[in-house]
Amino acid sequence: MNADHRPSSDRRIQFGVFFQGVNFHTIWSSPDSGSQHDFASFRQVAQTAERGLFSAFFLGEGLRLREHFGRIHDLDVAGRPDAQTQLAALAAVTERIGLVATQNTTYNEPYDLARRLASLDLLSDGRAGWNVVTTDNAWTGENFRRGGWLDHADRYRRAEQFVRAAEQLWAGRATGAGSPAGDVTIDESLVRLSAPAPLPASRQGRPVIFQAGDSDAGREFAASSADVIFSAHGGLDDAIAFAADVRRRLPAYGRSRDELAFFPGQHFVLADTADEARDKAEWVGTAQVSPQTAIRFLEPVWGTDLSGYDPDGPLPDIDPVIDEADGQRGAAFQGRRAFETARAWREAAAAEGLSIRRFVIRQSARRAIVGSYADVADLLVRYVDSGAVDGFNVSPYLVPGGLDDIVDGLIPLLQERGIYPTEYPGTTLRENLGLPPLSAAGDAAADDAAA
Repeated sequence: MNADHRPSSDRRIQFGVFFQGVNFHTIWSSPDSGSQHDFASFRQVAQTAERGLFSAFFLGEGLRLREHFGRIHDLDVAGRPDAQTQLAALAAVTERIGLVATQNTTYNEPYDLARRLASLDLLSDGRAGWNVVTTDNAWTGENFRRGGWLDHADRYRRAEQFVRAAEQLWAGRATGAGSPAGDVTIDESLVRLSAPAPLPASRQGRPVIFQAGDSDAGREFAASSADVIFSAHGGLDDAIAFAADVRRRLPAYGRSRDELAFFPGQHFVLADTADEARDKAEWVGTAQVSPQTAIRFLEPVWGTDLSGYDPDGPLPDIDPVIDEADGQRGAAFQGRRAFETARAWREAAAAEGLSIRRFVIRQSARRAIVGSYADVADLLVRYVDSGAVDGFNVSPYLVPGGLDDIVDGLIPLLQERGIYPTEYPGTTLRENLGLPPLSAAGDAAADDAAA
């Protein structure tokens, strides 16, 4: 092995796979694009990832179908199977890969969700994870008895109390389900819980906590409560700055650097040579963004029907009819200042002479890592040396075969460079992520710091 390829430490890179479901990044038009609902697709992606020693298989969760001007957004998947149901089924056909589901703290109840997560953790022998989200839009809340939504600050206050309640409940299991010593009582302003611990502990103690908020409140929540943080900060310099900001918050909660792992989301477009990879990236971008998709991408910001505009022409010269974009089309649009965003997009497109469609392709490809297998392997050595990331949460552009390039072409080169495992380090998700084991003392310190 070339000495220049050796990392400067014993750090390693890891991968998780994000089975997105609702998105426009999947190339629906490809003859190789499979079902987003059939269990066979979920199984193939999970088993391919496990063959590649991925740390985790991650499912998003939506509590209401995405809409566009009051109609179902028909360019995405219309509905997904319940995430925990899918992961329970996958636990039976996998052995080591972690199983992570997004679950909402605004529209769930602590005891019920903690019990379901503990069930998956126990039945998978310690491979469960929980991605904590705090959906705030009122149109999702209409599906629930309480209805409505919570202000941004209250969302994170409830999330912190919710996670604390679940952790106390899980910690109480150690003395035996249902025993008096295992009972947990919590009574705070946004969460109430008084119940016996429901199940014995799994091999890893409790599910691993993931979090993906990027606001100041979200970063603070990750520092106080998460084991792993997802982020959109996949570029090297951006990832370094993001990790530094979150890590500086850890000591306030009695936590050390190794207690929080960083997994930015990332797309990979790989080929044998750099030229082939660039050509492939052009095909991927064009196939992902149809003319109709390009127009729909702009409409949530402008707040009006733009179907009369030419996708191959310039961005609309009209002003938005709204002040702020809502979240019906997903978190990427939530809270965008419409006038500022439209102006910035018009200026960027005009500066480079980009049409609507080419601009949307450029926007959607900004976070992709494109290159030859060898060049990308060398780039990931730099990521490892930086210490800014522990891994990447990979969104494949094809389902179910979109991981094959990574597993068969990139991972062997990463293993040659000494920055990727050659076997799973352990049997639990916590072990395979390289997180320190849970301890009663550590949990107590975290509780005291958060109080």
